[in-house]
Amino acid sequence: MPPKFRPLFFTILLLATSATISVHSLSNALSFEHLPLFREAPAFRNGRECAPATWSSTVNGQSYSDPSSIIHIAMTLDSTYLRGSVAGVLSVLQHAACPENIVFHFIATHRRAELRRTITVTFPYLNFHLYHFNADLVKGKISSSIRRALDQPLNYARFYLADLLPASVQRIIYFDSDLIVVDDVAKLWNINLGAHVLGAPEYCHANFTNYFNSRFWSNPAYASSFKGRKPCYFNTGVMVIDLLKWRDGKYTQKLEYWMRIQKKYRIYELGSLPPFLLVLAGNVEGVEHRWNQHGLGGDNLHGLCRALHPGPASLLHWSGKGKPWLRIDSKRPCPLDLLWAPYDLYRHSLLFSDS
Repeated sequence: MPPKFRPLFFTILLLATSATISVHSLSNALSFEHLPLFREAPAFRNGRECAPATWSSTVNGQSYSDPSSIIHIAMTLDSTYLRGSVAGVLSVLQHAACPENIVFHFIATHRRAELRRTITVTFPYLNFHLYHFNADLVKGKISSSIRRALDQPLNYARFYLADLLPASVQRIIYFDSDLIVVDDVAKLWNINLGAHVLGAPEYCHANFTNYFNSRFWSNPAYASSFKGRKPCYFNTGVMVIDLLKWRDGKYTQKLEYWMRIQKKYRIYELGSLPPFLLVLAGNVEGVEHRWNQHGLGGDNLHGLCRALHPGPASLLHWSGKGKPWLRIDSKRPCPLDLLWAPYDLYRHSLLFSDS
């Protein structure tokens, strides 16, 4: 290289290196973005009528203590929906007659140490366990759906509850992270599942054909999947599951079968819901509709405001595109979002210091 070009060359090299370092630093900063901060929840104590209960478990299967008075609830945790999860937990505890008898089973794919610390600091008295969900279990089986949030691997963790939780957990309530409970969750826990593996509110007036596309219905082998059943839509964000029956019936494998069919032939558009309908619709123990006032987030495209369904409500569920914390932060809340707001423990920087 001629001597007169050397200063220019080293200047360009220095600028390029600096730019690379800056981009790399920015990428790292975004990757390690802090989780939201929350105010500490009050301590919720059992009433005098509550049976004393302790639950301990070693996930590797040594010894268990699992009294019948314990209520087990499973939820997923991630940075995107953490604010909703925290509100959901608070709502359960606040309305429970025996909050100390509730054990939460949280499932996460990443940042488990941070999530554990957040839950511990926010709920110092909470009985909980945190489990790792290996996203690789489903990444190769997921096909794109109508909304990106439905394609996240953690959305499929509900398929694997029987594998993730200890064998001592024989029944579980599964809750989505965009709901609040406004009644004693023990009423939901104590429903009689009879011979069924799963209980959930059913909506038999819904047009069931809309949950699958023409490629599904035009295939006689697929369309006959519901033969002998009277399938009804049910929302998988609120389910009571008998894990003994689930394990015995190998329901996880049945759900995975339809995921493989979907990956190859694309027979539906709605993420993790259709496999549940294919495997279990028409074989569900119906639960009162009050336990899933769903759809408050609007549809999957626009997320417009909606009103409550007629009848009493024990659980409000913002399924759909619109989430109450996002609409509240944007200063455009829907009327029902104001029912969610009292359970929001998010520490707004303008209102609370970090001390």
